[in-house]
Amino acid sequence: MSMMCCGPALFNKAAREKVPKSMDDGFLLPASRQEKKHALIFGYGFIGAAFAEALRADGYAISATARTSDKRAELTALGINAIDPTDPAALKTAVDQATVILLTAAPNDEGCPAFAALSPLLVSAAAPRRWVGYLSTTGVYGDRGGGWVFEDSALHPLSREGQRRADAEKQWVGLGQKTGDCVTIFRLPGLYGPDRNVLERLKDGTARRIHKPGQVFSRLYDSDCATALMASVHRPRPGGIYNLCDDEPAPADDVLVYAARTYGFEVPPEIAFDDPNQSGGMKRFYAENKRVSNALAKAELGWRPQYPTYKEGLAAIYASISS
Repeated sequence: MSMMCCGPALFNKAAREKVPKSMDDGFLLPASRQEKKHALIFGYGFIGAAFAEALRADGYAISATARTSDKRAELTALGINAIDPTDPAALKTAVDQATVILLTAAPNDEGCPAFAALSPLLVSAAAPRRWVGYLSTTGVYGDRGGGWVFEDSALHPLSREGQRRADAEKQWVGLGQKTGDCVTIFRLPGLYGPDRNVLERLKDGTARRIHKPGQVFSRLYDSDCATALMASVHRPRPGGIYNLCDDEPAPADDVLVYAARTYGFEVPPEIAFDDPNQSGGMKRFYAENKRVSNALAKAELGWRPQYPTYKEGLAAIYASISS
């Protein structure tokens, strides 16, 4: 299964046609902007933290938004320029300095908070252009009955959250066309990593083994997401859209059983997906069944996940919590 994601049968037309003859033919930041090496992360959460680590390794100074004073104090202690997202002056300074901007904040009923806060600043900002990455979700594809989805697959979001992300994608791509910024969309599956994984849930007794016949999910380790984002920073393409995931879609209960048996935990009892006690959120989660192809990101960005399946990812997590 793990090799199929990059095989020719799953290398869709978009992947074949969009690979540039030379990456020098694509969008490049001017040298003077590259030398400054400033980045802004709007929404410093799980992936924001992983991306910040990759940015630091590449020599970037980092600004990031945080809504609470306690969180801003934590970021300051990490050497990050912490910004209140409701402070337009601080945001303007960060935007003017940044050559790289990552948008992670989830949209709500009022729309995308990053778009509301930053779009006027980007429209009025002086050239040169910036790399702007928007984190979306594979939920925009909806349910495919276990079939494969690619970047050029039609969008059919089933959930309100998926529709919000699809709407935000359009906003950001449209803004990039207006400003000339290199707006890039990344569609993410379920994310895991240290402190956010099935081993922690098995350890604290909160893991639930839900079974739905034929159901599969794609997933991605947080640091693999960060390396894909950095690959795009270094090989930018305006308007690019990439699915980011590992190489092996798998049932969630298979992952749980493997983790329990491999690392010495008790296997939780099986629960049917249609159990009447399931929460509404869990039912929505299991309403979508698809396999996500990462072929385009591999071909165009030269990216490969360090953890190509959940087995390698869980091994790394177990080693870190056992040391």
